[in-house]
Amino acid sequence: MTRGTELIIGTRGSALALAQAEGVAAALRRARPGITVRLERIRTAGDRLADAPLGPAGGKGLFVKEIEEALLAGRVDLAVHSLKDLPADLPLGLALAAFPSREDPRDVLVARGGGSLEALPEGAAVGTGSLRRQAQLLQLRPDLKVVPIRGNVDTRLRKLDAGEVEAILLAAAGLRRLGLEARITEYLPPDRMVPAIGQGALAIEVRERDLGGALGEAVRALDHAETRAAVAAERAFLRALGGDCKTPVAAHATLAAGRITLRGVVASWDGRQAARGEVAGPAPEGERLGATLAEDLLARGGRAILDALRAH
Repeated sequence: MTRGTELIIGTRGSALALAQAEGVAAALRRARPGITVRLERIRTAGDRLADAPLGPAGGKGLFVKEIEEALLAGRVDLAVHSLKDLPADLPLGLALAAFPSREDPRDVLVARGGGSLEALPEGAAVGTGSLRRQAQLLQLRPDLKVVPIRGNVDTRLRKLDAGEVEAILLAAAGLRRLGLEARITEYLPPDRMVPAIGQGALAIEVRERDLGGALGEAVRALDHAETRAAVAAERAFLRALGGDCKTPVAAHATLAAGRITLRGVVASWDGRQAARGEVAGPAPEGERLGATLAEDLLARGGRAILDALRAH
């Protein structure tokens, strides 16, 4: 431990980020009785640019850069992230030490009047800040109007309740962690709306040099093998595609009986073009399967879709 028996966790300051970090802190206290764990709130560029679209503003790194800088500088000992916020490649000197057990990875609909996606009236306004959700939503309901909406969960719910949109799309995991599961009006199955890579999973990031010491040992006690295997396959898919927040790509892995099944999609922003596929194989080969699925989708139209997106 870098401060005797005290650990400092770097986290964003939103209600959801704090709930996630406190959950990790509580697990560390249980795993290592006698240590003290406290949270250090760090404001990121993504928090400061709460109303800006993610792609033009800089993508996923907006939510983690300042936290990773604090970690590298030694101001915090570890960081807790929503895994879907992390780019495919980490800064030199940092490593993902543990992935706690994953929450529900599905996307959900929260409709002001209740009901399902199919029940929304023609032309209804649906809010989302995710190009991935936008693309798949328009595949399912091309008649709907997508309204860009950002901010934390509470902000998005307030905009919904104020009548700015008829419904919003959110991650089930965030609502469940905040105790807001009752707001969900429909869970969207992963075969219809493929979740974001890493959605529902947390990542505990540390300095590489600490992996072999007491800190690394303490953090590894929180690692969930099935979650690690699933997200490794999903992130290998992302890495092979070179995807980011400007590209509507998605992947979702499940494990059963020692085998992993990975579903992926690459889509245009308007949902009119999409390459979808699925691979399965032994769980230890998840990263290879992720790269294989990416290559397959690139060959079946995904490369043309990504090239067109990046040209804009």
